[in-house]
Amino acid sequence: PILYSYFRSSCSWRVRIALALKGISYDLVPVNLIKDGGQQFSAEYKALNPMQQVPALKIDGITISQSLAIINYLEETHPNPRLLPQDPKKRAQVRMIADHIVSGIQPLQNLSVLKQMGEKKMEWAQNCITSGFQALEQILQHTAGHYCVGDEVSMADLCLAPQVANAERFKVDMGPYPTITRINKALLELEAFKISHPSRQPDTPAELRA
Repeated sequence: PILYSYFRSSCSWRVRIALALKGISYDLVPVNLIKDGGQQFSAEYKALNPMQQVPALKIDGITISQSLAIINYLEETHPNPRLLPQDPKKRAQVRMIADHIVSGIQPLQNLSVLKQMGEKKMEWAQNCITSGFQALEQILQHTAGHYCVGDEVSMADLCLAPQVANAERFKVDMGPYPTITRINKALLELEAFKISHPSRQPDTPAELRA
């Protein structure tokens, strides 16, 4: 497999965690979203992923973009350890939390949106994350065990940790979100989350390396 990734991309980090958890080795091709006016806009990369976003994964003779589509494929082809619970209710909760983050928070504070916001980009990002986290904290108080849904790491957790990293980067006060904070702390102690972390990627700038 070949993963096209950017060290700081939260969408790419979700996929790196899934690959690490499932023990799938891969080659990483960095796509720098800032350099050269954004390497994702090159003709070569556009041919690979017409949406001109990361991540993209070449695997088993196909190319898949969109992090949840990639994670779902990995789940179906490499079922252990599972990232979706067997219980239909818990599975629905996992998908709900994942969608809440990948549809309701992350795109609103994404690089392409922030470019349009000019001087207000920090304030905009903080507002988007804060309103999303207020809802997420409430949801997690009903679903969480050790992790987002019960005591097994799931697709929801793969979305949570990268979004908390975004929140910290945009200087969001995490005080009002004790459940999110507690789960994130537990996740960052897991090896798969450590090795896939933005501070430990081949394309991480020296000053940001762990």
